[in-house]
Amino acid sequence: MAQLEPYQAEFEMLGAGLVYIAVEKGKGLWRPAKYLHEHSVAFPVLLDEDRAITKAYGLYHACALDAFRIAHPATLVVDRAGVVRYIYRGADQTDRAPVDDVLLALRGL
Repeated sequence: MAQLEPYQAEFEMLGAGLVYIAVEKGKGLWRPAKYLHEHSVAFPVLLDEDRAITKAYGLYHACALDAFRIAHPATLVVDRAGVVRYIYRGADQTDRAPVDDVLLALRGL
């Protein structure tokens, strides 16, 4: 989340919004509901508690050395018609989309 927060104004200028999706139950192990209550973020957060969204986009990560039943970190740019125009699927839990690539995809809409 911290990677994209500084670009909030630029997203707004491009007419774009950002939604975080976390594969976690609100009262799960990492306590996202508590964290989000204590730490404000600039964008809405959706908890994908049943992993339906993660699976629909092919991002479900069943098992690896650094993951168990979670999502690959990913960034998607979806246009107003619901068409995915850009997707970056991280190779591991630390791999994130280059911000310049995300902004380029948004400018191309």
